[in-house]
Amino acid sequence: MTENGERGLVRLLRFIGNGPAQVRDVGDDFEITIEGAAASRKVGKIAMKQAISTGLLRKEGNTLYVQDTARAFIKRAMVKERDEIFQEQHRLCEVVSVEIEGERYNAKRNELSSPMLALSRLKDRDGQGFFSADALEAGERLASDFHRGHLSPRITASWEPRLAKRGKGQSNGAQDISDTAMSARMRFSTAAEAMGPELAGVAIDVCCFEKGLELVERERQWPVRSAKLMLRTALLALARHYSPPPPTTRKRETHHWGAEGYRPVV
Repeated sequence: MTENGERGLVRLLRFIGNGPAQVRDVGDDFEITIEGAAASRKVGKIAMKQAISTGLLRKEGNTLYVQDTARAFIKRAMVKERDEIFQEQHRLCEVVSVEIEGERYNAKRNELSSPMLALSRLKDRDGQGFFSADALEAGERLASDFHRGHLSPRITASWEPRLAKRGKGQSNGAQDISDTAMSARMRFSTAAEAMGPELAGVAIDVCCFEKGLELVERERQWPVRSAKLMLRTALLALARHYSPPPPTTRKRETHHWGAEGYRPVV
């Protein structure tokens, strides 16, 4: 089996160890053997060229020597591998399609990195979810439009305490972005206006910039545990914006204030 990639190089360097190894060309790969060892290893020619060019191996004729830099390389690779294993244990990834400059690409999204997940775990005194499903969904939609619109902190900072309007003589940035991003920006701006300047800021900080509730309280000098109350109010207002309740229709009734027999008899 051919050894390729960083992990394959680590195994190859460990296989060679401190002693020299013999290399033999076997077509697309090199076969590595060590004197006195019954097993052999195969490594791709591209990987071998990379190992030699980066100074991990030195080749003299048909003999390979491991260089001193190989030990540090192996340590870094082991740390990286352990970190990747830890990250995979704390991820819930799904493949999503994203649009960048008008072209669609596949990307991995970690569902556990969403701030909505942390909010969904908060409970009230009765053990029920502090944030309703409608509120959490509204926060997700707000964050989705934020990222699709490629909004920056400079743009969103002007929404608190008052939504800023484009001034006279300013350039029109709409020409530089796609229709999808422009639509997302318009939806985002409308949603922020629906929440109002008093509530939009905390929703944007938590849902879009992914700030923690405690950080929001420190930055705004709010009392402890007040940020989640403000956020819940903001997300409920946002949920009503996304899904307005149906209008209530009342049957019109005719009323009169005259007592029985009040009309004169003709």
